[in-house]
Amino acid sequence: MSLGEWWGRHGVPRVIKFACGMPAIMKRRSRIVPLANGHVFELGCGGGINQQFYNPDAIDSYAGIDPDPTLLEYARAEAQKKGWNVDIRSGIGEDIPFDDNSFDTVVCTYTMCSVQDQAQVIREMRRILKPGGKLLFLEHGRAPDADVARFQERIEPYWKPFAGGCHLTRPVTEAVRAGGFVVEPMGATYLPKTPKSLGWNEWGMGIKAGG
Repeated sequence: MSLGEWWGRHGVPRVIKFACGMPAIMKRRSRIVPLANGHVFELGCGGGINQQFYNPDAIDSYAGIDPDPTLLEYARAEAQKKGWNVDIRSGIGEDIPFDDNSFDTVVCTYTMCSVQDQAQVIREMRRILKPGGKLLFLEHGRAPDADVARFQERIEPYWKPFAGGCHLTRPVTEAVRAGGFVVEPMGATYLPKTPKSLGWNEWGMGIKAGG
């Protein structure tokens, strides 16, 4: 096994679980995840980090996918502690293994940065939502300040292998809107005590209008 393969299998899941659980990030999760209701699907559910923030009284069912087997183990363990009846599968966002119009809410937090095809993933999330359903998103991405964005472009090739394919330069709200959602922005800011190149965050709700 090469060093890169070892890091991808053992190092990356731990880096992701640690980084995505920082206090400033958890604070933002705690504000958007409880808005989920009905039949809920979570993209990138591995790690089970968001499970503590769901309102169990508002949820009829919970499903999720993640491509990483180690992170899936974390997610299933968290669900088991809560006694949840869940459908957590291995899968990728470009080909979500659920039927059209299946969910009332899709939750996507700090996941669109690392998928292979962001536009296809957004189309898939829209596909599995019922008409009028909502996408709750919380993501980091391309900074609005030109000097920060240029630095993101310079370091991204080195950052991606370290952080499991995470992109620093992808748009967030703009990409959700381009994917056919009616977007209600909820916030955008740099995370405190975080380098600006890593810390630009946007969050909001995308509504699936029409069919």
